[in-house]
Amino acid sequence: MAVSAVLLPVSTANAAPAPRTADSATTKTFATLADAVLTQRTAALLDGRSARSTPAKPGNIRLSAALSRTEDTGLSTLRTRKARLASLGEAYTSGDTRVSVDTTSVKGGRATVRVTEVTTLTYKKIRGDEPSTTGFRAHHELNFTSTSKGKWELTGIRPTDSGPRPINEPRTAVATTNTGGGLDGTPASTSWPARPQPKTRGTAGYNYAAMAAYAEKYWRNYNPAYRKFNDQGGDCTNFISQALRAGGWKNDSGSATDYRNWWYDNTTQTTSWVGANEWAWFTLSSKRAVNLANVYQMDVGDILQMDFDRDGSKDHSMMTTYRSRAGVPYLTYHSTNTYRKSVASIIASNPGAVYFAYRT
Repeated sequence: MAVSAVLLPVSTANAAPAPRTADSATTKTFATLADAVLTQRTAALLDGRSARSTPAKPGNIRLSAALSRTEDTGLSTLRTRKARLASLGEAYTSGDTRVSVDTTSVKGGRATVRVTEVTTLTYKKIRGDEPSTTGFRAHHELNFTSTSKGKWELTGIRPTDSGPRPINEPRTAVATTNTGGGLDGTPASTSWPARPQPKTRGTAGYNYAAMAAYAEKYWRNYNPAYRKFNDQGGDCTNFISQALRAGGWKNDSGSATDYRNWWYDNTTQTTSWVGANEWAWFTLSSKRAVNLANVYQMDVGDILQMDFDRDGSKDHSMMTTYRSRAGVPYLTYHSTNTYRKSVASIIASNPGAVYFAYRT
């Protein structure tokens, strides 16, 4: 990997073998290397072009040999993912990845750096009515170790968000089983193309355009009228509940801990408002939604849930906010905050997950 040979200074002064603090120059170099690594990941997905040029990298810092090999393998899987997306009629013409440092801590010659990545990808107009862009905000933890010569070496990088992996995050499949059924719902096929399942708009009294407009307004800048649950397992189901309410879903009063109820007020909310499994149980038992047979049948206002590790428990909820004429749904969600990500790229990024599609 090209950045493995890049060297950056520990600081502008002569470095001790085990630095105890990170000055502003050191923090800046941490961000520079993180930017270089993540920008290369984004570039691996692009159709014949490079992502934004990686910033100049002065000085002396590098990836460890083990991490360099891991990143090289990761880039190979991303190029395979790009080919898979191309076979489904999706490609990106350009990308822009920016990284900022949130926190840095140094102890005993080791540094832990938390960063925020903001990436925007431009869809290639293959069918003609793809959205202009998709974007996400993701968080990562990087681990640096001071070498015997007082230089920093990047030894690890991992995502810290609870949602599905971004499209530029390498991920492998999980080989276990999940059959679903009952109030847990029926898993949806991910095969393309799917038999059309047109949505009859307005018959349920819901405004699906309002649901989508709400989600696309608040995917990145959260609505201050609602509490956040990012530090309590994730904000994804709270977010789709807000959007469903904006489109006409009414409160179903009763105990906050009974999944058969669904509401939110100034002090608390039902478990079905914020919990992915409880939302599914409420939705199917109350017949506010039914399962679709295939994820490509989803339309605006429909919900997609994922079971990442196929253990029978749902981990994530998303809303369809756009559907192309070719029949591709695009999802918007919190945890990781994401705008109009195609269902094809979600599946390509999470090939081992089980998917549940809901017609609202």
